[in-house]
Amino acid sequence: MLTRRIFGWSRLLTAAVCIAALVHRMLWGMGSQTLAGANFFAYLTIQSNTAFAVLAIIAGVIALRHEEDPAWLTTARALVLSWTITAGLAFGLIVWQAGERGIPITVPWSDVLLHFVLPAWTIVAWVIGPGRRAASWRVVPFVLVYPLLWGIFTIWRGSLIGWYPYYFLDLRQVSGIGEMVLSCALALSIFAGVASCLVLLSRVRPTVPPWGELSPRPLPALRRTPARRVPLPPRRAR
Repeated sequence: MLTRRIFGWSRLLTAAVCIAALVHRMLWGMGSQTLAGANFFAYLTIQSNTAFAVLAIIAGVIALRHEEDPAWLTTARALVLSWTITAGLAFGLIVWQAGERGIPITVPWSDVLLHFVLPAWTIVAWVIGPGRRAASWRVVPFVLVYPLLWGIFTIWRGSLIGWYPYYFLDLRQVSGIGEMVLSCALALSIFAGVASCLVLLSRVRPTVPPWGELSPRPLPALRRTPARRVPLPPRRAR
């Protein structure tokens, strides 16, 4: 079906845009001569978008070859999309809080793509993309595994090198352990909420018309009812 092929190519195009944004963000970060640039892959945003780009390539190839996504691909997409969408929401919150505190933050175009444009587009593609199966509710708890492990490792690593990718993980930048735990719990609840919304949206049926069909389905043939014969009156004898 033509619609399926169009979405297959759109997945590949999305992966190319994501890779270009990741490369620009890495070069921009390295050029800033900051410690954050040297820790480019320590960000959850960068890790999740890297996984998103790889999965988009796989999903695009599958869409070009098969009429329907396998169940494992729907599960993988739900996991990765939950991470990238939540990372975008967290980035927007961090930028807003930095502005409230008077801390200037430069947001390059690659960050705009990675945190806002691509997540918005993937939500649209998730809803109307043809050939997508319904996601299972069992995805929701598994979404939390990666950010939990990432957070534990990041806090441990930060205690050794004195650098954290996000300020709320650094006890020196928050009021204490209570605020850090509360911030982490809020982040995990957002992960679970986004995953739940994706599962619900996966129940929505695609509304994109099936382009590429050469002819509509033939209508059922109408049955002809035989005409009733009216008996003629008998002839009178002359």
